[in-house]
Amino acid sequence: MKEKVEAVLSKLRPMLEADGGNVELVEVTKEGIVKVKLTGACGCCPMSQMTLKMGIEQALKKEVPEVKSVEAV
Repeated sequence: MKEKVEAVLSKLRPMLEADGGNVELVEVTKEGIVKVKLTGACGCCPMSQMTLKMGIEQALKKEVPEVKSVEAV
């Protein structure tokens, strides 16, 4: 599942990089929780929680049904 998650994150990275940020995969748990670290401009952006939940989490759940949630660490 980690490879599938990384493939989806690779598709999302250009959008984040366009705004000066990025996302780094930290862990995928057996329970389907994906832990990521938002870096660059995304790390301190006031909209980062919305990016995480409405962007990254939605895309991952759509492409990788085993994903239950996404958390920032």
